[in-house]
Amino acid sequence: MKVIIVGCGKVGATIAEQLVEEGHDIAVIDMNNEVIQDITNSIDVLGVVGNGASYSIQKEAGIEEADLLIAVTGSDEQNLLCCLFAKKVGNCSTIARVRNPLYSHEIGYIKDELGLSMVINPEFAAATEIARLLRFPSADKIDTFAKGRVEILKFVVHEGSVLEGYSLMEIGRKLNSGILFCAVERKDEVVIPRGDFVIQGNDVVSIVASPKDAKTFFEKIGVETHQVKDALIVGGGTIAYYLAEQLLSMGIHVKIIEKDTERCEVLSELLPEAVIIHGDATNHDILMEEGIENAEAFVSLTGLDEGNVFLSLYAQSCSKAKIVTKINRISFEDVVAKFQLGSLIYPKHITAEYIIRYVRAMQNSVGSNVETMYRLIGNKVEALEFRIREESVVVGKPIMELKLKKNILVACINHKGKIIRPNGQTKIHVGDTVIIVTTQQGLRDINDIVE
Repeated sequence: MKVIIVGCGKVGATIAEQLVEEGHDIAVIDMNNEVIQDITNSIDVLGVVGNGASYSIQKEAGIEEADLLIAVTGSDEQNLLCCLFAKKVGNCSTIARVRNPLYSHEIGYIKDELGLSMVINPEFAAATEIARLLRFPSADKIDTFAKGRVEILKFVVHEGSVLEGYSLMEIGRKLNSGILFCAVERKDEVVIPRGDFVIQGNDVVSIVASPKDAKTFFEKIGVETHQVKDALIVGGGTIAYYLAEQLLSMGIHVKIIEKDTERCEVLSELLPEAVIIHGDATNHDILMEEGIENAEAFVSLTGLDEGNVFLSLYAQSCSKAKIVTKINRISFEDVVAKFQLGSLIYPKHITAEYIIRYVRAMQNSVGSNVETMYRLIGNKVEALEFRIREESVVVGKPIMELKLKKNILVACINHKGKIIRPNGQTKIHVGDTVIIVTTQQGLRDINDIVE
């Protein structure tokens, strides 16, 4: 597919890199010549210097032949204008990043009136993911499928856990909890496990389950399942605002520490039910005064990755709080992961996942679209939800008769609203949504799972 990306900041560059890996023809537009030179030197894309809202610049980038334009500049208004021009000139699909909270309640109207294919708000998406984690703090990461009916939860099996030393078959017989182990990370190795796989201490495990079954499973292995009662948030930016709004609606007490006086005043007006503290959280005395030792959740959302890492390390040293750390620079992902900072949130990853999911669905020609997609365990595993829209090679046959490719797991089937944990006799039907977990990259259609 021919894709044009307007705006080559961190988000734009990440999207371009991942779409190139998926084999798409990419053109990028940015007003900064140095930025264009950097990105064209590092990946195989066409670079155009100029204003992406200009007809002549879009034409130079190939808008008349483009299938999709993605606008992720720093200006919401420019992103919308870029998409409007692209619809008129190229009649292609369009995606705009819109971040300003002023537009948050008008997104549906904007999308419909401008004919946009998708509107993305990375900050809102990141806040939603954090809120999900604070609802179920035992998990390090939670991804949802089937409109919330199914979740993939990632957690660490601590030494001494009741799971340690047992195979997955033994755990299934012992607990009978309706969950499926779909991926295990052990040191640098990632496995789609079989029934004879034995769990060890410090394994990072991902399970597929309904929210109810997940809660039952964690209760059976002696892990807390209640949502947090309070959250201490450091940094009062856009993500903090969206997060506080969601947490307050869940009945969670919210306290935000922000060092900018004017921003504190704005937050106080927007969030009258939250406690807004003016102060510098890098001063540990302030954190102590605001009760970090007894906080049930600590979320570091400053603009500096280094600050977020150190704040989370400090919170870890003096409290038992559920810790969530925001990281912007994806290039340091492997280093940051070694700090074991609880749940890591990458807004750039979230945005790229949304867009790649859409691109794969656009490409689809057989009738089973990618409805949901998440990258798990440092992008080593993908979990995809396909909607089966018409007859295909996987429909109507028992799963055991399908010649599945290696490292493909049919994790769950949503059949007319009923969630099925499949076995060898289970059949896939038209109208189902099917969740596939795999270490193979780039699945675009449900037929790609068979040899």
